[in-house]
Amino acid sequence: MDQRREEPAVNVERAEKYDKELRYRRFDSLLATLAVYVIAVALSLYHLYAAAFPVFSAHQHRALHLAGILALAFLLYPATSGASRTRLPLYDLALAALGVAVNLYIVLGYAGIVARGTSNYNTTDLVFAAVTIVLVLEAARRLMGWGLPALCILFLLYGYLGRIIPSEIFRHRGYALDDMAAYMYMGLEGIYGTPLGVSANFIILFIIFGAIMMKTGLGAFFNDLALALAGRAKGGPAKVAVISSGFMGSINGSALANVVSTGAFTIPLMKRIGYRPNFAGAVEASASVGGQVLPPIMGAAAFIMAETLGISYATVVLAGVLPALLYYLAVITQVHLRADRMGLVGLPAAEVPRIKEIMKERGHLLFPLLFFIYMLFFAGVSLAYAAFWTIIVSLVVAQLRASTRLGVRELLDALESGARLTISVALACAAVGLIVGIAALTGFGLKLANAIVAVGGEVLFFSLIFTMLAAIMLGVGLPSIPAYIITVTVAAPALVELGVEPLTAHFFVFYFGIFANLTPPVALAAFAASGLSGGSPMRTGFIALKLAIAGFIVPYMFVYSDALLLSNAEGLEALPVAATAIVGVLMLAVAVEGYLFSTVAWPLRALLAAAAILMLNPNFLTDAAGITVAFAVLLWQWRKGRREQEESAPAKEPAR
Repeated sequence: MDQRREEPAVNVERAEKYDKELRYRRFDSLLATLAVYVIAVALSLYHLYAAAFPVFSAHQHRALHLAGILALAFLLYPATSGASRTRLPLYDLALAALGVAVNLYIVLGYAGIVARGTSNYNTTDLVFAAVTIVLVLEAARRLMGWGLPALCILFLLYGYLGRIIPSEIFRHRGYALDDMAAYMYMGLEGIYGTPLGVSANFIILFIIFGAIMMKTGLGAFFNDLALALAGRAKGGPAKVAVISSGFMGSINGSALANVVSTGAFTIPLMKRIGYRPNFAGAVEASASVGGQVLPPIMGAAAFIMAETLGISYATVVLAGVLPALLYYLAVITQVHLRADRMGLVGLPAAEVPRIKEIMKERGHLLFPLLFFIYMLFFAGVSLAYAAFWTIIVSLVVAQLRASTRLGVRELLDALESGARLTISVALACAAVGLIVGIAALTGFGLKLANAIVAVGGEVLFFSLIFTMLAAIMLGVGLPSIPAYIITVTVAAPALVELGVEPLTAHFFVFYFGIFANLTPPVALAAFAASGLSGGSPMRTGFIALKLAIAGFIVPYMFVYSDALLLSNAEGLEALPVAATAIVGVLMLAVAVEGYLFSTVAWPLRALLAAAAILMLNPNFLTDAAGITVAFAVLLWQWRKGRREQEESAPAKEPAR
């Protein structure tokens, strides 16, 4: 019997409300549908080929990548929310063709562009440059709203009007529009800079890998495995949500996609055993967002981090392991404490699959992930090459059983899905390249770093607070990738100047840019989860914020003790730091949830929170104080819980 189980169904209409990527056209015309399908599949095939056999220069390769992305963006996404989503207007067809043309100009005329450089441009160069900038901004607006394009325009104005800015700190000599346009188009510092390069070289490959693995039933495998591991435990479905969303998020790197896919499976289970709708949605949202910081693949920003810092992706992955595990430990601890408080039980044994049967049927799907880890840490090959062979291995492994085997049509569908899911990421990278380019041209990052240091009085903690607020504010209005890139560009230099290691500074920004997805008033991941749970969007957001509290504390921990980022640790240095960090996040979870064997009084909650914060800067005294407080509260709560149980137990009848 074919035991292939379909991926959890997604309520498309509800998901579209929060995720603009899903608002693409479904054409009435078979010809239009086929044309877009062929373009998407061709784009994926090109990138697979280029990963193994690179044939173009970096600039040409990025231009071909952007050509396909712009074509798909204008073909698939209408200009306005009220425009038809079944028919393609001629102006969008023209814009798609123009998006291809301006990039083919770079590919075909590359020798001339290199010879002229960004200073000896001609009129044709300027026309194509201006058109490219407009197309990138318009395509980004269609998928992400006005936030990112507006910020890009502000930076372009800053570059042009620099000499009339009142503040001496931020004033500069100003640049002509022609010079800025050429700089953004004809070199590798603007649109075609590092962010787009990462999208073209790595991100699309891992999105394709994720799309292929989802077609094999990996999502259902993760759900079943999590169900087998935690389904029967106290509050089991909520723990299943945390585990399965962590698994899924580490592969697809998209919080919203994770919410609407795994949430369709886990949220009804949580509600069924007694979790309230707001809490059920919050659990799914906080677990899904955390997937972007969980190795081995993490979110797209992690690839950009490695490329920007000039370090291997394996170093970034190793650094991300312990902070991510601390985050998930805090979430699952709060989930357990809530279940204990409410007296919730797990699922019946009959509804929980057996691990042996799951591994027998689909356990082989884990092999590509293990293969990727081997290629990443031990094979000594490039990340693109590792991604290429991981995709090949995943296709071969999927053929081992009928329940996971892919036919030609399913493989083509995965390639089409991979290209389509890359559109928003690539456009964000291209658009943010304008901001990075202006920052490099004007020295804005260094100017802002000096301003932050001046305002913070060279006190690291104040600079961390300013950087956190900047990342959260950008993350509320922008996708996590541009939020990370912009904050790193303009704020991370200040942290480095104050003695923070570059990798640590980048991780600090990385975390807050991602967890802004849970920060009201625009907590998109929580709002999407509330749509599935039937709860209040804002209330779900605030509960998700509480569940994710460790995501806002752990970054401070690894700044003050960067041994938590294992790639910065020497020998066994990370062990005592990890031990105290575990105690700290457990204390934090109890303080937030307010329950441990029994209700925790507010004074004790405040004491636990204060002790947890003291352990941010590890040293013997603060660690000893924190552990002492934790042990004392544990003992007090255990005795209090025992006493309450004895008082509530029915009195025994006296013996006759």
